[in-house]
Formats: sequence, structure tokens, C-alpha cells
Amino acid sequence: MARRWRVAAVAVMAAALLLVSHAALLTLPFYWDEVGQFVPASLDLFHSGALVPYSTVPNVHPPGVMAYLAGVWRVFGYSIVATRVAMLCLAAAGVTLTYLITRKLAPSDSTDEIPAVAAAGLLALSPLFFSQAMMAQLDMPAMVCFALAFWLFLEDRIAACAVVCAVLVLVKETGIVAPMLFGAWMLKERRWRAALWFVLPLPGLAAWLLLLRHATGHLFGNAEFTDYNVFYPLHPVRLVLALVRRCYYAFVANGHVIGLLALVLTRRLPLWRTRGWRVAWIFVGLHVVLISVLGGAVLERYLLPVYPIVYAAFALAIWRLGQLRVIAFGVFAVLLVAGIFVNPPFPFPLENNLAWTSFVKLEQQAAAFVEQRYPAETIATSFPLASALRRPEYGFVRHGMRLYEISDFQADNVAALRGKAGVLVLYSALWDPLGLMSNARWTGFLSRYYGYAPQASPADVERLLGARLVAQWSDGGQEMWCFQLR
Repeated sequence: MARRWRVAAVAVMAAALLLVSHAALLTLPFYWDEVGQFVPASLDLFHSGALVPYSTVPNVHPPGVMAYLAGVWRVFGYSIVATRVAMLCLAAAGVTLTYLITRKLAPSDSTDEIPAVAAAGLLALSPLFFSQAMMAQLDMPAMVCFALAFWLFLEDRIAACAVVCAVLVLVKETGIVAPMLFGAWMLKERRWRAALWFVLPLPGLAAWLLLLRHATGHLFGNAEFTDYNVFYPLHPVRLVLALVRRCYYAFVANGHVIGLLALVLTRRLPLWRTRGWRVAWIFVGLHVVLISVLGGAVLERYLLPVYPIVYAAFALAIWRLGQLRVIAFGVFAVLLVAGIFVNPPFPFPLENNLAWTSFVKLEQQAAAFVEQRYPAETIATSFPLASALRRPEYGFVRHGMRLYEISDFQADNVAALRGKAGVLVLYSALWDPLGLMSNARWTGFLSRYYGYAPQASPADVERLLGARLVAQWSDGGQEMWCFQLR
């Protein structure tokens, strides 16, 4: 009973911490892939029951999170706040499960709660988790499902673990690595009947892929998505750099190097040679390799499913540093909090910390300006601002605007706008304080291996189209410009 009360207390504190710390952000409109994929897909399911979305391009991602959001909206009504709070509730469950996993992976004779509480706290302060906790995307919910499945596995509740794994693969398809690992471990232990349970996730995932193929003609939803996420990452240079980037972000960035050093210093302890930790580290390795081999975007949020294990390891290792542990925990926490607000000195996905909120605020200013000043004009811009201006549900405009969407702001695409739109909204979401994107060697490397091409500058727009700059906004090192084209 006392244990249940402790778990309940952790859950309540996690929910309170996340809701209070995100309170000022709950009304922010949706960002990037939220408007590009996950919110429109959820709205399609909400409005018409369509599992395969029709208002956005379908892809391989299963409808689990979309079904969750559609269910929340069915009860509470559709709103941005309801969406944000629904995701934060899942995030609170993830923090609580990290506490439970850490307790389970701790030495069997340990009764100390501090490492488990520390692991949960460090996860809650992680810039990536803090940012993703309120966003309508797949990886944080996938983290929650894996954490629950792993805890059930450690508890030897095999049937329940398999059921959660079945949910996991319908949240994100890459979750299939978990039941495969658990089933293989049962076979290793000659627990044949237990191993059979982990076949359970396969029919659901297979049914989704067959439905997707029936609706779209492609097993993974569309050919471009398949090429970019399955074949494009396999180039040796891109693959090696993806692995390096994954390892850096998981074990070095945002103060994680402190946890890594603690792991190195405690590497000989019997703690790390237990059954639970062997399974845990195998999952971390498999997941990191899988998301490096699959996924052209190399987004850090794909790492979230390993975070409960990583933070459990960091907390347990730091706790064994003796007198240094208080300093180590303190510095680690300070660096994590700093990472929420302070950007790294190189380009990075804005969704890794609160930098994404600056971009959304710029979109809000631009949307309000063009909606008020140019309500009847055709607005030219690129994703995600084009999506933001198209549908009022995303929180940027009161009425959908007439749009001419271009794929990007390369000079050729901008030059082709003559006579096709009356207004152009140009933006740059790139954070580059060191000027790396002005270095010819670096951009040449990106061009050779990643197809990089520079976008047109405001001066280029004026030269190519004879455009007139009518408004400009900046926030957090990001900029947006509005041009009148005629």
C-alpha cells in the first residue's frame, strides 16, 4: 500500500509540474509536423472516422495517437488547449514510469528512493522531453508505451506486456523492436509459451499496413516517404553521421556527459550486469541503430523511447559517486534547465527546446498581418506557414486564406512566383550563430550528401520579383518577411 501511495504521489507531482511549467504555452498554435501530419490526420479521424488521412499525405505512421486525440476531442471538444493538456497527461505518465523503471533496475537490496525520483525529475527537465511533452507528435507517446511495456516485462507480467506492445506498434511502427526483443529474450530463457505472447503486436501492425496499401496503393503510404525514410538514410556518410549524432545527443548534449562520466566511473559495479540492465541496453542499441537506418530527417525526438532507460542509468550511476553526487545532480539539473531556453551554438531542430515557440510566434504575427491587410490576396509561402494559413483549426487565422504553396524558398521557386500571387511571406527558421551556413566547405558538404541548396534572401526576392518589403518580424534569432509582389 505504501508503495502505491508513493507512485501516486510521483504521478500527481509529475502532472502538476508539467501543467504548471507549460501553462503559459498551452494556447500556442501548432508547430511544423503537428500541422503537417498529426493534427490534420487526427481531425480526419475525429470528423469522419477515417483511419487513413485525406487532408494530408498518408504515410506509414499508425493511427494510435490520432485515435487518442480524436477520443479526447470527442469528450472535451476540439481545441488547442485540450490537445496540449492531453499530451501533457501522457508525458506525466512517462515521468512516473521512469520512476518505476529506475526502482526496478536498482539493486535488489536498495530501499533508497532518491535515484528513482532523480531519474524522473531529470527526464522532466530534459529540454527535448520538456518541449515534446505538449506537442501532438508520436515519439513521446511511443516512449510512454515502451516504458510501460518494459516495466511490465521487468515485473514478469508477460501477457500485459505483450498487450501494451500491441498498442505501442500502433502508436509508432518503429516500436516493433520492443516485442521482438522481449520475445527473443523469452526464447533465450526457453520460456516458449511466454515468447508466443509477443507475436500479438504483429497482426495489428500488419492490418494497418494492408489498410494503408489498400487506400493509397503503397505499403508505407506514399513512394516519396518510403524513398526518403527507407533508402535515403542508407548512404554510408549519412548513416555514420546519423549514428554519431544519435550518440552525441543521447550521451553528451545538455549535460548528459555528466551521466556518461558517472557510467564510466561505475562501469564495473555488479548493478550493470543484471538481467534487467542487459535487456535495457540491448533495447537502447537496437533502437538507436533502427532510427539511424530509418528516417531521413534524423530528428532527435526519435530518441525519446530510450530516455527512461538513459535517465535511470544516469541517476543510478551518479548516486554511486559518493560525496560528488550532490554536485553532479545539481550541475546536471542546471544544464538541463539551461538547455530548455538556451540554444546550442550550431543549427538544430527547433523542436529540441523552446526555440520552436519563437517560430510559432513569428507565424502568428505574419498570419495576423496578412489576414488583416491582404484578406483577398493570394499568399505565396512554404510549409509549414502555408498549412497554418490554410486552416483556422490550427490557431493562426480566423478564415482560411487563398494560397500558392511552394516547396521551398530556393531562388528558382521564388522567381516562378511572378504573376501567381500578390504577397510572399518568406521565413528563415535557421539558428546559425557561428555562420556555418555561410561557410563554403560546410555548405558544399551538405549539398553533396544532403541535397542542400540555399534559400533566397530578402534582397534576392526584391531583385527577382521587383517586390516591396512591407513587414518584417524577428524573434529568438529567427526572421520572417512579408513582400508585396504587385
